[in-house]
Amino acid sequence: MTLSFFDQFASPTFLGIPLIALALTLPWILYPSPSSRWLNNRLLTLQNWFINRFTQQLLLPLNVGGHKWAVMLTSLMLFLITLNMLGLLPYTFTPTTQLSMNMALAVPLWLATVIIGMRNQPTHALGHLLPEGTPTPLIPVLIIIETISLFIRPLALGVRLTANLTAGHLLIQLIATAAFVLLPLMPTVAILTATLLFMLTLLEVAVAMIQAYVFVLLISLYLQENI
Repeated sequence: MTLSFFDQFASPTFLGIPLIALALTLPWILYPSPSSRWLNNRLLTLQNWFINRFTQQLLLPLNVGGHKWAVMLTSLMLFLITLNMLGLLPYTFTPTTQLSMNMALAVPLWLATVIIGMRNQPTHALGHLLPEGTPTPLIPVLIIIETISLFIRPLALGVRLTANLTAGHLLIQLIATAAFVLLPLMPTVAILTATLLFMLTLLEVAVAMIQAYVFVLLISLYLQENI
């Protein structure tokens, strides 16, 4: 029995073992692996077309030096989309509603882009902290502000993904509970509420895909600034 609306975001356990590791591992087996045949089946062809199109779109703002990140960014995109979409199914757990997991993805990737910028072009990377033509009295203040904004980037990445998915799941549960309670009292209002729930579910499907794309896109933009 659900005691609170927020209990759905608690990591389920079995025999005292958290099942979040299982939730992170299972999505990988849903995708068919490439075969050694000359011609693939329809599912593999569609999957390869989607991955190629997304990779091309992702590499548009990147220089040639950033193309080596294509495999990792594409894998991260598929991973996040799969977790977000599977979390919309009944009786499932969404690992991406956990801020700790999202920060574990955001911080290392953001830090890697910063380290690459400091190693390859330290002058240009440090130049982002002070815009050109800044008046002398504002130099210390702007450096502090730009430094804070630089360190807030991974927090914004993790919080954005967590907040959007958490808010969507809470709205779905609230509206579903309202429709269930109103069904014996006011059937017409319950039907309208169920229609709203269906439209909100379609919106959440779009949010699940868009938020995964935004997460990877922002990382690619941070990478572009440092290469």
